[in-house]
Amino acid sequence: MDFIQRGFVGKNKSWMYILTMVLVFLGIQFASIPLMIAAFIEVDGDMDKFIKGAESSFMNIGMNSSWFLFLMIFTFMIALLTLFFCVKYIHKKKFVSIVTSRQKVDWNRIFYAFALWGTISVIAIFIGMYLSPDDYTWNFQPIPFFTLVFVSFVFLPFQTSSEELIFRGYLMQGFGTLVKNRWFPLIVTSVIFGLLHGMNPEVERLGYILMVFYIGTGLFYGITTLMDEGTELALGLHASNNIIAAFLVTTDWMVFRTDALYIDTSEPAVGAEMFIGVFVLYPLLLLIFSKKYGWTNWKQKLIGKVEIPVIDEK
Repeated sequence: MDFIQRGFVGKNKSWMYILTMVLVFLGIQFASIPLMIAAFIEVDGDMDKFIKGAESSFMNIGMNSSWFLFLMIFTFMIALLTLFFCVKYIHKKKFVSIVTSRQKVDWNRIFYAFALWGTISVIAIFIGMYLSPDDYTWNFQPIPFFTLVFVSFVFLPFQTSSEELIFRGYLMQGFGTLVKNRWFPLIVTSVIFGLLHGMNPEVERLGYILMVFYIGTGLFYGITTLMDEGTELALGLHASNNIIAAFLVTTDWMVFRTDALYIDTSEPAVGAEMFIGVFVLYPLLLLIFSKKYGWTNWKQKLIGKVEIPVIDEK
């Protein structure tokens, strides 16, 4: 039974998917209360400042960046916990079924993808520093930095995992079992993933051309999931991307504003690196993964029909 077919296991009425996503959304809203309380305290109860801060997701009110990052991640932790209970008690299936088609999670795949993309990201960032050294300012402060490293490595994977398991796991299988094909869930989950990132502050600065990157990234993670029959590689890639973005280089206009090692002081602009990532590095990674894990039958796995499997209820 392949990854999409595992979606047929358990109970899969349409209303269950709708209810689950509503509960996940409500869980996120509930989990954002600590962030709002902390922000209200930070502005000394000034409602005008609070409302203005809310318009920028409370990033401009002077809150400790690592504390803010943790509170933001906390909303994703509750989203993941809500998803877990919905899969187990509404759909009556094992949570691992939305993670992988394998009997258990392949942690080696997660760590391999994490290390590979982390290496590529660090090299790319240092190449950028070498080419434009005046755009980067050294920002190392021991206590804030190591606090950030702790928060990033321990808690950020909850944020990235919640996104991957909602989009590439739960919704990928849900749409797949609904329409009985693979191309529709691949495209739809990638577009939704990209559009939700349209709320990030960098989109306001750089424009909706960034949707090429976000939707392209969602498509890349989706292809990886379908070809590898599980989300492990996508989990490693996404976690690596966000952790490196959090502690290595920060700016004053992106979603991750942290006590990173370097501050990028350049004027925000859409550069060639965005398109290189989507149209060069992502295909290269797919080639590497395909060679390492022996991927075959690309057409069937990406755009083929989904056959309803014979399921042993035991």
